[in-house]
Amino acid sequence: MADTSRTDTSAESVAAPTPEEREWLDHRVETWVETYKKSMLTPVTLSLVATHQPAEISTIAEAVTTATGWQITERGLYRTIKRLQDSELLQSTAVAAPRTGAKRKLLTLTPLGASFLDGIRGNLVEVPGG
Repeated sequence: MADTSRTDTSAESVAAPTPEEREWLDHRVETWVETYKKSMLTPVTLSLVATHQPAEISTIAEAVTTATGWQITERGLYRTIKRLQDSELLQSTAVAAPRTGAKRKLLTLTPLGASFLDGIRGNLVEVPGG
């Protein structure tokens, strides 16, 4: 006799996953979330720079965490910003910091970056039923 315990997929009738299935699911979700974060860091960063410009990198780092709840490394954010600058989507200007005179970077969105961000926003998809 065939096992039919998992053929009805309505929310009320789905059996709880086994410990092995739960472990597999947790790993799959974690992997997906990390991939999602990496791909979404670009539009999130561009959007936050657009909102706060001219913006210091520290402001963007705090805003990413506040807006998304993600904990990103300083290295990861700097790499993303460098890539966006190299792609001419962001530009930075070195300015003297008050009191110390040390140079700090202020980020602004380029016209190309604004167009790119508009294109991304126009194609984002929300998962139905959520």
